[in-house]
Formats: sequence, C-alpha cells, structure tokens
Amino acid sequence: MPLNMLLPRLGQGTLRTLSRPTSLASMALGGFKARATPFMSALATKRYSSTQPDAADVERLRKLRNIGISAHIDSGKTTLTERILYYTGRIKSIHEVRGKDNVGATMDWMELEREKGITIQSAATYAQWGETNLNIIDTPGHVDFTIEVERALRVLDGAVLVLCSVSGVQSQTITVDRQMRRYNVPRISFINKMDRAGANPQRIIEQIRTKLKIPAAALQVPIGAEDAFEGVVDILKMKAVYNHGERGEEVVYKEIPGHLVEKVQEAREELIATLAEVDDEIGELFIEEKEPTEQQLRDAVRRATIARKFSPVMMGSAIKDKGIQPLLDGVVSYLPQSIEVKNTMLDIDNNEQVMDVVPYSNQPFVGLAFKLEEGKYGQLTYIRVYQGRLEKGQFAFHVKSGKKVKISRLVRMHSNSMEDVDSVGAGEICALFGIDCASGDTFTDGSINCSMSTMFVPDSVISLSLTPKDKNSPNFSKALNRFQKEDPTFRVHVDTESKQTIISGMGELHLDIYVERMRREYGVDCITGKPQVAFRETATCRSEFSYTHKKQSGGAGQFGRVQGYIEPIDSEEHAETPHEFVNNVVGGNIPTQYIPACEKGFYDGLHEGFMVGHPIVGVRMVLKDGAAHSVDSSELAFRLAAFYAFREAFKASSPRVLEPVMTVEVSAPIEFQGSVLGSVNKRKGIIVDTDTQEDYCVVTAEVPLNNMFGYSTELRSATQGKGEFSMEYKRHSPVLPNIQEEMVKEYQKKLAEKK
Repeated sequence: MPLNMLLPRLGQGTLRTLSRPTSLASMALGGFKARATPFMSALATKRYSSTQPDAADVERLRKLRNIGISAHIDSGKTTLTERILYYTGRIKSIHEVRGKDNVGATMDWMELEREKGITIQSAATYAQWGETNLNIIDTPGHVDFTIEVERALRVLDGAVLVLCSVSGVQSQTITVDRQMRRYNVPRISFINKMDRAGANPQRIIEQIRTKLKIPAAALQVPIGAEDAFEGVVDILKMKAVYNHGERGEEVVYKEIPGHLVEKVQEAREELIATLAEVDDEIGELFIEEKEPTEQQLRDAVRRATIARKFSPVMMGSAIKDKGIQPLLDGVVSYLPQSIEVKNTMLDIDNNEQVMDVVPYSNQPFVGLAFKLEEGKYGQLTYIRVYQGRLEKGQFAFHVKSGKKVKISRLVRMHSNSMEDVDSVGAGEICALFGIDCASGDTFTDGSINCSMSTMFVPDSVISLSLTPKDKNSPNFSKALNRFQKEDPTFRVHVDTESKQTIISGMGELHLDIYVERMRREYGVDCITGKPQVAFRETATCRSEFSYTHKKQSGGAGQFGRVQGYIEPIDSEEHAETPHEFVNNVVGGNIPTQYIPACEKGFYDGLHEGFMVGHPIVGVRMVLKDGAAHSVDSSELAFRLAAFYAFREAFKASSPRVLEPVMTVEVSAPIEFQGSVLGSVNKRKGIIVDTDTQEDYCVVTAEVPLNNMFGYSTELRSATQGKGEFSMEYKRHSPVLPNIQEEMVKEYQKKLAEKK
C-alpha cells in the first residue's frame, strides 16, 4: 500500500504534494511566499530581461487587488461576496444562500451547495470598484473543504477575514488564520452580522488580539447594534456612514450622532495607541503627543497591514446591506498591490536556486495552476499569472512533464460562467481549457526553467469503503480519477486484503459530498462501508535487536545479520519526521551496498503494523553492527533481516495504538449547555473551554474521532435542532488500554481466519 495513502496527519508539514521531484531545496522552500515593499533587485537576476517595466503595466498593477473571502462556516462569506458583486455592478440583483426564489447566491453555483446552504468549492470572480480591478475568491468555511482555502490563499495577495459579531473567533477561524500566516497573506478583519442579537464587536476585537495573536483595532464604531444597527462611524474621516436606497446602494455621510462622539474619540485613541506599537512614524508622533492627520493614519494602517503586524477591523451586516462599500474602500486602501508582494521560484537549471519573481508583463511567462474543475468543455485549469503575459494561441511549457501545450482558449471566471479574453498580464487570475496537469503545477513560456513552490496539503483522517451497485459501470473509476485530480485531499486506494476500494478524506461530510456527486454527475450509485479511522502504531521505549536471517536450500543461500536498536521519536519531532533510519555501522561489517536494503526492510515494516495492521509512526531504527557472508549475502537477505529484526524489536518496545483526536467546538442555546456537556463526556471527550454568552454557549473539547460518528444526529436531538458543531484534526494520541486490547484481539482473529 503506498505510504502517502497511509501516513497520518501528524501536524503541519508531514506530507507535501510537489509539482516535481522532491529535493531538499524544494522541501525547505515549501509554501514560502514572503511579502515585502516594491522590489527592483530581481530585475538584474540572471537570465531576466533588464527592460524597465512599462508605465501602463505598472499603473494596471497598482489598480489590481487579488483577495480572498475566508472565515469559519456560517459567518456570512457568500452573503458578503454577493453584496460586493452587486455594489460593484457585477450582478444586477441580490439572491440569498438557500434563497426562497430558488436562485441562490451567485458564488454557490453547484446544486449541492444551494441545497445544503454551504460553500463546497471555492469560486473565482472579478469586479471593479472605482478604478480598481478586484479578483475575488469566495472560499468554503467547513474544515472538510480546507484544501479549497489552502490553494486560494496560496495565490492571493490579501484577504478579508470574516467574523460573526456574536460567535467571534471560532475553530475554523483559527485554522484560516494559520493558513494566512503560512502564505504570509495580509488581512482585513470584517465583523459581520452586526444586526444579530448579542452582537458585541469590542469582544470580537479582543478575541482577534488574544486568540489570533495579532494586534488589531477598529477603524469604525457601530451606530446601534442588533435590531437598532443603522450604520458605522468612520474613525479616520470622523463621519457617520449610512446606507440608503432599496438595497443600501446609496452611501450617505453625516455628522457623528451626539451620543457617540465620546465613544468614537476613545476608539480613535485606541487605534492610534495600537498603531504606535507597530508603526515607527505613528510611534514617534505618539511619543511627542502630536495628533496624526487622517492621511498619516491611513498610510500607517496600510504599512502595518501589508507588513502583517496589524489587522484593521471593519464591521457591518451583509444581510442588511450595511457597511459593505466602506469595506471595499478598505480593500483598495489597505491590502497590497501585486507589485508590493514578493514571490519566489526555484531555478531548476541552477541547482534550484531561489529567485525572485518579477511581477511585470514584459518578463518571461510564469504561472501556477492552483485549482482544477471538470467543466462542460473538459478540464478547466485555474492559473495565477505571476510573471509575463499569457496570450490566446501561444504555447506554454508544463515544467513537470516538459510538454508543450497550446493555449487554445483563455477565460476569466465569474463563478461558473466565463468570459473569453485574448490575453492576461502579470498578477491576473484566469482559466484554461484542455490542459492536462495537476493542482500545483508550474507553467512557463519555455525561455526559463523554473518552478513555483506548491501548497501545503493536509493528510486525510477518515476512510470509507466504496462499492458501486453496478459492478460494470465504467464511470466509477472515471469519477474517482477526476475527483482525485481536482482535490489533493481526496485519496483512493484498493485494499490489498479485502480488494475493496477505499476513499479517504478530511471528514464525513467531505466523503458524503463526493459519494453524492458520483451519483448525480456520473449516475453511479454506491454502497459505503463503515467509516474507518486512521489509527497508527508507535513504540514507547527503546528496544535492542540482534537478528540473523539464514536460509539454505541448495546452492547459494541467504545470510544477513543485523544488530542495533529502535527507539521512539519525540512527538514534537515526529510531526516532521514520522520515522527515521540511522546507519551507525563502522568497520564494514555490513558492506555499504547492503545498507539501503536494510533501510528498505525497515520501511517495509512500517507500512503495516504488527498489533492492529495500521502503519507505524514515531520510530527511529539505529543500525549498529552486523555480519555478511561472501557468497550467501544479498540485498534480499539484508532486507528480510532488517524487516524481521524490526518486527521483533517493535513487539518488545511496549507498543501503543494511536488514534486521531479532534478539536470539537459545539455551540448551542444556553438552556442546552448541560445536554451538550453530557454528550461530549459520553463520547470520552475532554472539555478544554466553555464560553458562555448572553443566550448561548460554546463548548470546546478534544474528542477521539472514532467516537464522533453519528454525533450530528445526537446533537440535533439534544438541542431541538438548534445546536451545531465543527471539528478539526488536533493530533494522534494513545487509545485506552482496554480498547487497545480489544483491537489487538480483533486483528489476531482476522489473521487467524485468513489462514
């Protein structure tokens, strides 16, 4: 069974899907993407044109923003995006998520998305606000579809982090924050749902500071809250901002209401004090007790935001059409232009030296394919153009395969509709048809041979067996191949023992969606088996081994002796290195040519554990000594010797079975708090935190994934349908001794039945 199907997610960075053969340099680079001020040094880089950028191209780039809308599930991302598209004139009317008019939000174009009221796939669009062009990607909030957020943030220059005015920073908010930090993406925080009962923006700002560990301050003060929410006061302009008109399309500036003047002044002082800590210019003015001007404050907010030292906080209510236009002004004012972002690539011809990307259209073309979709015209490949220009009819080179492909059709996406274009310049996001590639592949014009760093791909935590009702359906394998290409977190393999097809993913909903899509899009009904959790085995203490593999059957036999020990790797270490082989043999007792065979024998043992048949992690094998025979020794002999030696040592190392533990966040009305705590305890969860608001509670717990199946139904029953939960992988932890004993017995029974 391939290792990448089995390796657990043991922390970030365990596995990476690379767009070409892995090397130390490319692994070290990983998802690196540094942000900086405008840079010109790269113009002198080897093999680049020294031509100065075209003035018109620079002006175009200054008026371009690539942004993502990201948040915890049900924070209002898609509703916000719908308003942005309406106010920018991109759509003529507003439709709601799960709307009664059966139309649904523009960005949720899949039938399944409209039925369930959630975003499943990230959707790209573009719009114009004033003179600025916006490329926007609306991303899912559910943790099961985290790869959609991951690949969107990989290619974006800035983001809007949406938070609910009541729920605030939730589990997936923290995940999105981590993803933004991984790709160094500056963000504006937008507190949505200010019309909701219990709205408290000041508490949310405090959560951003404490839970997300980033300095933040409000640029606005709300005028009223809950049912009385009317608009916001702009702290920089010192004006009240109201939305008038049928859908809030008319923005009206008025004087600040008298009862808010003192509060606004306090908020302005808080903003200045926060900026003084992260910006030198404001810091000097603050020390000198001078009042900064509006422009000085704007410049400081922009500098600190782009440097990722600060997050400006804006607020409004997307569903009530309030506060969206000031947010768009904030996107233009505070998020970076493409030329203010420093991206890097690896020069394949020059020992993978790290090079700066020059973000101008008169340079050699470099683009990154970050998302694939199966469209009605074939595979649709989303590409971010980092450098140079991509034109219809030109040829592009696929760096991984070396193939030359013709760009026969070039489009810009607006959700699931598209607009044909003749060319796109640096900094733009477009889509191509008929290109055979995978997510994370690099394309160039052939004049340079380089590769962009790829995105981080988390490992799957749950598996299902899948059997088509119609065994002869050709669409079954066709669907699975397509889904694997589209989604790097969706994996498929055939179990060598049961011969069943096993699909693996990020959660129950993730796999359910693909099973449903298989039925709708390919007409393949499937029977699913019980979900299987990604258990692992590990050693807990050092164990010595001395094993001789000897076999004589007439003629040349087999002989190999290995000595050494195995030991557990520290859990903090084994997030990055789940296993390690160390060769400490001296004096040539084991000939050098047989050492790789010993290492292979060790890895053979890791694939399938000896307790419950799951992969082994967190183990280091140290080879100290051995012996070889001049005739009978061979690679096979030493491979088998290492395998059996490892097996014996592992059994003597007090091995433990590990199970994935999830961080589960449950929110429900306050009257059901007892029921929620009881349901978590019943599933052997450890309560980490309980947060009680005016009318509801949020319980954070760590619960074994194996105990979470069917929790959705139980929670709905216990809370009259008002409770909801989200969960995210935390770590692998040892199972209870009695459960381990049962698992070992069951595995031994299965092995006996096979014999």
